[in-house]
Amino acid sequence: MSKHTNTPRAELHTHLGAAVDPPILWSIAHRQGIKLPSKNYWDFEDMITIDPDEKNRSVTDLDKKFYHWTELIQSSPEAIEESVKSVIGGGYRKNNLVLQELRFNPMKRNRSGERDLDHIIMSAIWGLDKALLEYPQVKAGIILMMGRTLTFKQNEIIVRKAIKYKSEGIVGIDIADPQVKSFSMKEHLPLFLEARKAGLGITIHTGEEGTLDEMRYVVGEIKPQRIGHGVMCVSDRQLMRDIVKNKITLEICPTSNLRNSVVKNVGELRHVIRTLKRHKVRFTINTDGPEMYETNIHKEQEFLVKNRILSRQEVAQCTKWAFEATFIR
Repeated sequence: MSKHTNTPRAELHTHLGAAVDPPILWSIAHRQGIKLPSKNYWDFEDMITIDPDEKNRSVTDLDKKFYHWTELIQSSPEAIEESVKSVIGGGYRKNNLVLQELRFNPMKRNRSGERDLDHIIMSAIWGLDKALLEYPQVKAGIILMMGRTLTFKQNEIIVRKAIKYKSEGIVGIDIADPQVKSFSMKEHLPLFLEARKAGLGITIHTGEEGTLDEMRYVVGEIKPQRIGHGVMCVSDRQLMRDIVKNKITLEICPTSNLRNSVVKNVGELRHVIRTLKRHKVRFTINTDGPEMYETNIHKEQEFLVKNRILSRQEVAQCTKWAFEATFIR
């Protein structure tokens, strides 16, 4: 390891569907007899990764083009266990990630009810346990995700499962997916309250796309400990003040935001991050999915320093905030 890669690092925002090494997913797909669009490995890798010169028009593109395949491949207990174990071990070996929170939606891994949800979740926990046995230097936990595209009932089941397995390694809940008109954050308030009462951490994907109304509601009424992305808040000073007042930490994913057109270019990303700094909003640096974006935490940090978005001292401060904001106890 170089002197920069052996610095202890933390990542709080990684999606399992975007974090597994493509050769591992390729092998899992073949082992399970999943029919892929191509028999050529390089076509497959191209299909589930986003090159630096590639851009999605929005987060919706990401869901349709990329997550469809990775979630399908991970839809079995065996696949989930291997995936979780590989991400935690790989993060430590490549970046000295000694703290890692990994998130996934179990309802999108059970083949529309064909697989048992408890088996999927338990297998993720086994993968976690095996990784921690191999790498005792690491602390890791799993966040179960609800979805905007799922029904309230489905999301309620996910929260109840998270509570059920809280003592086994499930550390928090999240809600993600692109914005859809049928979804109501307000309707889901009781689920967040139930999760909080049970002692789970709460993070919510909001302020990445759409209007700021949802993020204002999340900050003012749900008051999660963390928000996934949330970069749109820089256009609303009062919202930033409320984020600081409610002690909410943002999970910033620089490369992901650039590749998904959440921010237009490096200049806009610099403006967003410097505005957060100026208004004393705490944030952490994350990949969103290291393999999908062909990045890692070390690369993200170096990118921010090289482009004079953050100094090395400020990067170290973000790492400190990540250790303070973790749901892992």
